Amino acid sequence: MIKSADVIVVMPHPDDVESRMGGTVARWVREGKEIIYVVCTNGDKGTNDPNMKPSELARIREQEQLAAAEILGVKEVIFLRYPDQSLEDTPEFRKEIVRLIRKYRPDIVVAVDSYGRYIDHRDHRIALRVILDAVFPYAGYIHSYPDLFEEGLQPHRVKEVLICGTQDPNYYIDITDTIDIKITALRCHKSQVGDGARPAEWMRQWAKNSAEGQDYELGEAFHREEVRWSLI
Repeated sequence: MIKSADVIVVMPHPDDVESRMGGTVARWVREGKEIIYVVCTNGDKGTNDPNMKPSELARIREQEQLAAAEILGVKEVIFLRYPDQSLEDTPEFRKEIVRLIRKYRPDIVVAVDSYGRYIDHRDHRIALRVILDAVFPYAGYIHSYPDLFEEGLQPHRVKEVLICGTQDPNYYIDITDTIDIKITALRCHKSQVGDGARPAEWMRQWAKNSAEGQDYELGEAFHREEVRWSLI
């Protein structure tokens, strides 16, 4: 079990990380970074098949996520197992994220953007807000969740937040050498992407669009924010 991490990637659903930033994860692993996934929901509503029971889909999607993480070289995946479409901005949910930040003490926390124009998945909106609040100020101050401090979980000040899947990118990572492993990992999520050539074509086009204006062919785009602890 990992005792500390360079990066914690917190995503609302299984498959969110591979589809949006699997190439970056693969690159980071090759660079020697320790990465932990935190998957907030069990994805049990991610189908329109009336014959698929939600409990069975949740089991399938957890196994798919573990297989994808193994391909990318991620050693630890934490499942919070909230029901799909049910995330709420509660002190309890925020506390779970704060606990993990204090336990693993990452420099970087990654979330997924949610503020598409008008229509977006509610779990994404809620998760992003909770993650950002957990990073700042809650994870960094003793008297935020004082019981965590009493347990021995010291405050931890994350250095930066990366938000993937964003419409407001300001930070880009070259995934030209890791696009193939990203696609292989994404294919593990068969319950969501199925078989055939479409996922690969879609991912390559998205990566090409994300690298526009850069000096490489394929990329992933993020919004990057340094956490300014001097604010309070």
